Amino acid sequence: MSASEGPLVVGVDSSTQSTKALVVDAATGRVVASGQAPHTVSSGAGRESDPRQWWDALCEALRQCGDAAHEAAAVSVGGQQHGLVTLDGRGDPVRPALLWNDVRSAPQARRLTEELGGAKFWADRAGSVPAASFTVTKWAWLAEHEPEAARATQAVRLPHDYLTERLTGQGTTDRGDASGTGWWASGAESYDAEILAHVGLDPALLPRVVRPGEVAGTVRDSHDLPFSKGTLVAPGTGDNAAAALGLGLRPGVPVMSLGTSGTVYAVSRHRPADPSGTVAGFADARGDWLPLACTLNCTLAVDRVATLLGLDREAVEPGTAVTLLPYLDGERTPNLPNASGVLHGLRHDTTAGQLLQAAYDGAVHSLLGALDLVLDEEADPSSPLLLIGGGARGTAWQQTVRRLSGRPVQVPEARELVALGAAAQAAGLLTGEDAAAVARRWDTAAGPVLEPVERDEETLARIAGVLSDAAPLLERPTDTH
Repeated sequence: MSASEGPLVVGVDSSTQSTKALVVDAATGRVVASGQAPHTVSSGAGRESDPRQWWDALCEALRQCGDAAHEAAAVSVGGQQHGLVTLDGRGDPVRPALLWNDVRSAPQARRLTEELGGAKFWADRAGSVPAASFTVTKWAWLAEHEPEAARATQAVRLPHDYLTERLTGQGTTDRGDASGTGWWASGAESYDAEILAHVGLDPALLPRVVRPGEVAGTVRDSHDLPFSKGTLVAPGTGDNAAAALGLGLRPGVPVMSLGTSGTVYAVSRHRPADPSGTVAGFADARGDWLPLACTLNCTLAVDRVATLLGLDREAVEPGTAVTLLPYLDGERTPNLPNASGVLHGLRHDTTAGQLLQAAYDGAVHSLLGALDLVLDEEADPSSPLLLIGGGARGTAWQQTVRRLSGRPVQVPEARELVALGAAAQAAGLLTGEDAAAVARRWDTAAGPVLEPVERDEETLARIAGVLSDAAPLLERPTDTH
């Protein structure tokens, strides 16, 4: 390993499928070491993971980083949002974590919205209308279906909180991840006593919300990680807020992230409150806001369609009038938690490659439908759409987004933006800089720009028509067994 120009920091991305760790030179942004280890997620009606797997994966990822991790002066954890982690008095999981894409709490989401003043109340108070992904609905589901587990719970954490607490021994979170729970009041920037009382959750069980730029704690010595005792630990944040840091986002620049889930978001100086529930009014990790819309079905769903067809994921063919709504896990945008996939317009001459292209079109349509709601009046409509996530380097994804958006598309060359954003947050602790400014200094958003093409209005209108006509079918509960 060549000598670094500045102190080393570690950025962690604990996602749905794996944990990645980067050791980064705080002066230049150069990645000097990296590691990754997988998790398992349950299948069937629920989506659950044992939080201890995340810790084991973090340990393995850091082991792969070698001596560089031990030299780090600060660390930060970015993690998957919304997951409900319930701990007993010893800090051990009471049960596996309910993950963001576990939609069993859809009935609780509807009931909570109705019981506490309707959608406008929630949008005004919490910034978002509860969906099955939100932590508050998962707690309500747990209290109803597993009351013994709820009673045994002595601490409630989010996934990134769990890992940070294992590093420091202190229960902390940040405003970005807290804003995705449904029990954090975005106007007051504090936990909401009325919502917590309604769902029977004692606020004493929740972590302290650490301010942006504040040290969450230091690495304790009673663990097996290759960090020195006293290494600074940053607040961490949710994965989307971490990626926004990693891009050094300025207000109004649109982002589309193509991963297991798909998201569109942009930094805003205005606190969002969308009573339709399409846009989640998240906080960012700096002090601004991160209005965001999320779909449950993105790269994983399209890859599944490719597998069913026996095709490589890039083997798309143009010229189809077939529509495929790839809602294989239910859907969040549009809000159809009971939905399954829908295929319409199949003909004798429809090819497998055209079916695959239709899956891409259906996935991207959901994201673009929310983009205009995410962007506020200060956004520049001509600025490139930043395309990130695992799918961003796929030609089929790039060309589908380009064709259906009609915008220039920029693909940052930097990989692992969640981990880079966490690293920038850790670096900010050492330098006193704003974390997004650190990332801009590292030039993380640099990458090729694909020029705009004429927007494919015909395909967008066709998908919208099928979605509207199929609404009664999509809202009908599906037997998953």
